[in-house]
Amino acid sequence: WDPEETRFHHYAIVLATQVLHAVGYAMGVKLDGKVGTGDREKDLAVISYFGDGATAEGDVSEGLLFAAVNESPIVFFIQNNQWAISSHIDSQTKAPLYTRGEGFGVPGMRIDGNDVLACYAATRLHMDNARSGEGPFLLEALTYRIGAHTTSDDPSKYREDAEVDEWKAKDPIKRFEIFLRRQGIGDDFFEEVKVAGDDLAKKIRAETFALEDPPLGNIFNHVYTEQHPEIDKQRAWLEAYEARMGDHE
Repeated sequence: WDPEETRFHHYAIVLATQVLHAVGYAMGVKLDGKVGTGDREKDLAVISYFGDGATAEGDVSEGLLFAAVNESPIVFFIQNNQWAISSHIDSQTKAPLYTRGEGFGVPGMRIDGNDVLACYAATRLHMDNARSGEGPFLLEALTYRIGAHTTSDDPSKYREDAEVDEWKAKDPIKRFEIFLRRQGIGDDFFEEVKVAGDDLAKKIRAETFALEDPPLGNIFNHVYTEQHPEIDKQRAWLEAYEARMGDHE
């Protein structure tokens, strides 16, 4: 997808690196004069999402520092689901995560991560504040990872079923459905949402499986903004290696 069009950057699989990318972008937004003008069509802010496990990485601390010193328009959003694979939050921090930014000069607050409206309200408030030039803010959304971390993970080896059952009762989707029904929303709406969700999932799966494998050389295309001799050398080596492998197929 086009990050400029969607305002959603490409996903970074390496733990916590997206925090540095987001802070850098926010610094650029401020340098471009797109903060605090009072023009909602012009003013911008950045939000970076990451988990409790990522807060143990140095990238997050560096991001908080640079954002604070430069008064960058960014909201740090920690999804604290309490388990970094098999490491519980108690083994990762001695203080609540929303206080992590205080030493750098970044204020924070904790919200109910299973409350859809609370998450929306807090995010909107602090994104608006960032756009207006009030600098960075940190949100910690307290939630829980019900399922396994990956298909190779067996969470029953490191946590109790009773703990999982307690959080299942706080399911944010079910809570929001109950709220909407109390506002008079009927069954037809929820059936439409279910059908639309199923159709979208089928469409995404079909389009994903239909994608062709990109050329392997694409991995070198965006390392630098301009051609670089070291990258050219690595590309040539890979092409030669692939050619040799092809001869043995």
